[in-house]
Amino acid sequence: MKIVFVVNQVHKETPDYTTTGLALQAHKMGHEVYYMGVGDLAYLANEQMGGLVRKAPDRQFRSAETFIDAIKQAEKTPIQTSGIDAILLRNDPSADLEKRPWAQHAGIVFGQLAQKQGVVVLNDPTALSQASNKLYFQYFPKEVRPATIITRSVVDIETFYKTNGHKIILKPLQGSGGRNVFLMNKQEAKNMNQIVDAICRDGFVVAQEYLPAASKGDIRLFLLDGEPIIVNGHYAAIHRQQKKGEIRSNIHQGGKAGKARITKRIKEIIDLVGPKLKADGMFLTGLDIVGDKLMEVNVFSPGGLVHASELYGEDFYTPVITAVERKVALLNS
Repeated sequence: MKIVFVVNQVHKETPDYTTTGLALQAHKMGHEVYYMGVGDLAYLANEQMGGLVRKAPDRQFRSAETFIDAIKQAEKTPIQTSGIDAILLRNDPSADLEKRPWAQHAGIVFGQLAQKQGVVVLNDPTALSQASNKLYFQYFPKEVRPATIITRSVVDIETFYKTNGHKIILKPLQGSGGRNVFLMNKQEAKNMNQIVDAICRDGFVVAQEYLPAASKGDIRLFLLDGEPIIVNGHYAAIHRQQKKGEIRSNIHQGGKAGKARITKRIKEIIDLVGPKLKADGMFLTGLDIVGDKLMEVNVFSPGGLVHASELYGEDFYTPVITAVERKVALLNS
């Protein structure tokens, strides 16, 4: 199987990225692995989707570090859809929001073309286009979601703030990785106008009720075609605990990963949201759960699988690559 991993920029990939773990495991399983930055996507004269890729060398690797280094050092070579079996869209549009706005939706639009030309593209690019911001989250059952408004009106936010006990979370409608997330409480209320103005520069503001359980971090749990990834009884999930003085649990914002306790309520949340994710073609997703509520559904390059694999000593990558194999085989049958 020839599999292409589309990322924001190849030179920015690191050994601890979920993409690196997936690509390395695919390589170990005997597949031809390629990396492509969104800037190297192209529509060719023969009407094929393609571009320039870096191929993983045909040798064994001792670690994720040596693997990703070899990818970065590989020369770029041309490829087109007729020579591709599967494309995994692992680029995060929000990472290109400020400096490379032209790159935001490149993976989606080129992915749609590749899909039309007979390539398995994951996650489904049309579904991703509908989930390009946090409004997608509002389509999930009300019982799993915290109280939320989405607006550009400071008046609306002030009213919501008062209704929810003078403690809410503010964040941009489009974005990920914990960027521009603010806790609005009585101490910060005097800065509400400035904070709302800052977030509004990039679009709409999401205001959510504050969940007290957030002080204990959150659970990042991975779903594969709407089902939890379970290996030897262990769920592919981590408990992310924020550092002192921080409201964000994201690992790259200083959060720490520990083993997750999968409660009855978490299983209920999976049952409530899994069917829609599968129906929408969301192949690999990450749920962020705080207490008894689902805070976010990550459909663009969810991270943390490497931490889950290390914490439990389990291989959570193979089930993902095996599922890709099945989808390619089904398409070609």
